Amino acid sequence: MIEQPPNIVDVQVGTFSMGGRENDKFVGRAELPRREIEITAKFGLGIIPVTEAEYEKFDREREAVSTGLPVVNVSWHDATAYCEWLSAETGKRFRLPTEVEWEYAARAGTDYIFQHGDTLSLEDACFLYDESGDRVGPGARVPGGSHRSNAFGLSDMIGNVGEWTASAWTESLASDALTDSSRQVVRGGAWDYMPRLLRISWRDGLAPETRRDNLGFRVLCEGADL
Repeated sequence: MIEQPPNIVDVQVGTFSMGGRENDKFVGRAELPRREIEITAKFGLGIIPVTEAEYEKFDREREAVSTGLPVVNVSWHDATAYCEWLSAETGKRFRLPTEVEWEYAARAGTDYIFQHGDTLSLEDACFLYDESGDRVGPGARVPGGSHRSNAFGLSDMIGNVGEWTASAWTESLASDALTDSSRQVVRGGAWDYMPRLLRISWRDGLAPETRRDNLGFRVLCEGADL
């Protein structure tokens, strides 16, 4: 058994508006139509993305470069395998969040474009360029929890590293949207992006075997109360 699983915060049930806002000039078809969603079961979510040190306990051949940095260069298959391992180690049911659960947690009861408002600052997220294309950020990952948390106590939901979700890609958010099971949804944006790609409603789809230096994941624990 592992000594310390990832730190988890309980996310309670509720409703929210999923998708892009009408006054957000960067919203695309993949972020629409906006829909009211009800979350009917509480869950626990990692306060920060899984770190290199946490992942090293699962993959002993992979040496952590830094204990606090979020792990990257992990595929969707790697992330899913980690969740299965963590479930076996703890006796709790861990998995990747769906993109609905991810967005609900990221919004944390708000309806902003970003986590804390309709504009983004380096106090709130790790990103590289501003909307003019000027470099403003550190140009690398930073330790998890370096930015202020949202109302649910979650940090780095946007920026730093993009996050795999459990959801297969859909062409839009319509209930009857065509599903592309060859891609998995990624949320949150990353350290080398500009703000338009860190909007809470932003979504992308990548092949599950993809590994990148700006792509990690966060774990969900069903039922929570850890």
